[in-house]
Amino acid sequence: MGDVLPACSCCDGGARHRAAAAFADRGECRGRAGVSSKTLRAFGLLGKWLLCLEGNSDGKRFSEHQSFDQASDSLYSPIRVVNRAYGSNLIVTALKSTGLNTALSSTNGSLKLPEERVTVLVIGGGGREHALCYALERSPSCDAVFCAPGNSGIAQSGDATCIPDLDITSSEAVISFCHNWGVGLVVVGPEAPLVAGLANDLVKAGIPTFGPSSEAAALEGSKDFMKKLCDKYNIPTAKYRTFTNPAYAKQYVKDQGAPIVVKADGLAAGKGVVVAMTLDEAFEAIDTMLVEGSFGPAGSRVIIEEFLEGEEASFFALVDGETALPLESAQDHKRVGDGDVGPNTGGMGAYSPAPIVTEELKKKVMESIILPTVKGMAAEGCKFVGVLYAGLMIEKKSGLPKLIEYNVRFGDPECQVLMMRLESDLAQVLISACRGELGKVSLTWSPELATVVVMASEGYPGAYKEGTVIKNLDEAEQVSPAVKIFHAGTAFDTDGNFVAAGGRVLGVTAKGKDIEEARAKAYDALDVVDWPEGFYRHDIGWRALKHRHMFAH
Repeated sequence: MGDVLPACSCCDGGARHRAAAAFADRGECRGRAGVSSKTLRAFGLLGKWLLCLEGNSDGKRFSEHQSFDQASDSLYSPIRVVNRAYGSNLIVTALKSTGLNTALSSTNGSLKLPEERVTVLVIGGGGREHALCYALERSPSCDAVFCAPGNSGIAQSGDATCIPDLDITSSEAVISFCHNWGVGLVVVGPEAPLVAGLANDLVKAGIPTFGPSSEAAALEGSKDFMKKLCDKYNIPTAKYRTFTNPAYAKQYVKDQGAPIVVKADGLAAGKGVVVAMTLDEAFEAIDTMLVEGSFGPAGSRVIIEEFLEGEEASFFALVDGETALPLESAQDHKRVGDGDVGPNTGGMGAYSPAPIVTEELKKKVMESIILPTVKGMAAEGCKFVGVLYAGLMIEKKSGLPKLIEYNVRFGDPECQVLMMRLESDLAQVLISACRGELGKVSLTWSPELATVVVMASEGYPGAYKEGTVIKNLDEAEQVSPAVKIFHAGTAFDTDGNFVAAGGRVLGVTAKGKDIEEARAKAYDALDVVDWPEGFYRHDIGWRALKHRHMFAH
């Protein structure tokens, strides 16, 4: 056996030490190197074996690095075995250079052999992508998780190995990376690469990809396309008209009256929707989009839509082209301020499940909205493979769901609460979707409720300052084992501090037995975060609380 590697320069093998990394002939923990433990298990970079032990034995933490000379053993080479001990659970993973994967997991004497293991690349770098990496990292069938470009918080968390230099706008670059690193599944997080056709190119190259083609992504890329599909296949939605001429648009608004909704046709980063309570607000929105061109090509066409009164809910379904598998419900908070005031945002918080989405309502949504959409897209010659995210309005007067909009990816921040609750092997589920085998899949969810509160830069969704220092994130996560902080827009400054690098920056997420407990844990963690230039809503989950109190009485 070779020499033991020196202690980590970044953590001295202490309690924060997670996994050995093979870089420049030395071991470093992933806190410094930004490499996930699954990636370390999957790739032997030094031509040595690495053994990383971490866990709890007889109540004591232990962590050590050991390297083994390949020539000293007769087993397949190069190969690396990683043992991770967590109390009574022992998982041993071996990856051979031939691509043959075997995994043996033992829990209290029971043995399980996953059918296959896969290396996953997640495209994107926000809070949604961090949540996907977190769930994939926990998936038994997932050998390694890459995230491109990722962000500093994702890298430090160890939930994925971030590849900041990979140009995700270049299909050729992404395909080359996948071939070089044996990526067996690509999960595309944001909508822009989907609309641009990344999934088309990856599938053509033979790389399984969870995300729709550019043709199918038009469900989100063009609200006019979505509305016309609804018309053709009798999918309930708000009454609307589409305009390119501002004068005609304003005349229609006058005829209909306020309140009324004005939407940019294309992608506008969640900011292209104005709920106008007065005619003047509607006229201003029309001028902003059609006259001033504030949203560029995305706002060159507008949809003027009937104002629906009721309660919004988010509904998600995985789709394999023909079969749709509903996920758990979630409800987000779009307005920037407490009490649902101020402009719309990408989302200031969410919780799951949403009490308003009952089993009866879920059935109605599947029958009247999701399944007709899946069948309609197939009939139009662009089968949908990916996640359908339906923004719904549960009408006050009828109690029935109407489709407000479609997104062709997981919502952000809804993805954070869904991934906190998901107990199934996400990698296997998404591979099944890529293969058209969702009919064989059932999902397991935690019975607990999850909530996420978004911390944003002061000024968001308007102009905001980047580079402000954020402290005490580790301490905030240690408030409770049920707390997880997802990084949406963070970077490191020259002193190694986390700094804000976006509008929505953090998603402080927690689970609890009910909405009160989940909210309390999340807000307790928020109290610990030291970021004077950040802000958040204080009333996330108020609808669930209201529903719970009504039900209690």
